[in-house]
Amino acid sequence: MVVPVVQALAAGKTYPNGTQALLPLDLRVQPGEFVTLLGPSGCGKSTLLKMVAGLLAPSSGQLQLWGQSAEQMQARGQAGEQGLSFVFQEATLMPWARVRANVRLPLDLAGVPRAAADERVRAALRLVGLQAFEDALPRELSGGMQMRVSIARGLVTRPALLLMDEPFGALDEITRHRLDSDLLALWQAQALTVLFVTHSIYEAVYLSTRVLVMGARPGRVVDEVLIDEPHPRGPDFRVSTAFSHHARRLQESLLAASGQSSPNSA
Repeated sequence: MVVPVVQALAAGKTYPNGTQALLPLDLRVQPGEFVTLLGPSGCGKSTLLKMVAGLLAPSSGQLQLWGQSAEQMQARGQAGEQGLSFVFQEATLMPWARVRANVRLPLDLAGVPRAAADERVRAALRLVGLQAFEDALPRELSGGMQMRVSIARGLVTRPALLLMDEPFGALDEITRHRLDSDLLALWQAQALTVLFVTHSIYEAVYLSTRVLVMGARPGRVVDEVLIDEPHPRGPDFRVSTAFSHHARRLQESLLAASGQSSPNSA
């Protein structure tokens, strides 16, 4: 029996002020999946992601990673064969530090010896195509390159689970498309499991093996859509009939969740 990488068991979140951010929900993410949480602002996507990461505690139910609580996984150090990394909406780089130091930060905090850490930094930078920029400062990089540094920092601990909270939302469309393709290549090459948050229907279709559609507060899962399309995916997939079919299905789910109907359904 395969143990899910992520399992939510009636996990919900109500804040101390009484705001119910997330209704109790059940969720399973299996090894090697690329699962996207899609929905409007305020539907609990980021809350759920932070609960998986152990940054927020559920107020009801349980969240497990590889059959253990997030707290137990954190106690193991979040590094090694069964660990996770979190890539936030902003690159959140230290502006005074070189790229290599920014990427090395999780290893420094974990006490990894410098020689071993530096080798892992170089490997992570090669994965994101920034090996020539290890001495650069963040201000010398474009927005897309800064996000690549953030991804490298997430990969340097060699995680099995990558959590990503709208990492490309602030970038221009061309850069976003390129980084989406780069992320898919990394997902396959590194045999990652990814839980990804986005507002974009088109990004969700392009990236995912499965999409969970979430309705507005209180957050809840209202639909699950399997994107059963082959990899690797490229520009042709974005203009294919299959892509359009999945995008329409997701759009209809989002409209239904907000109490609206598709203009084509009348």
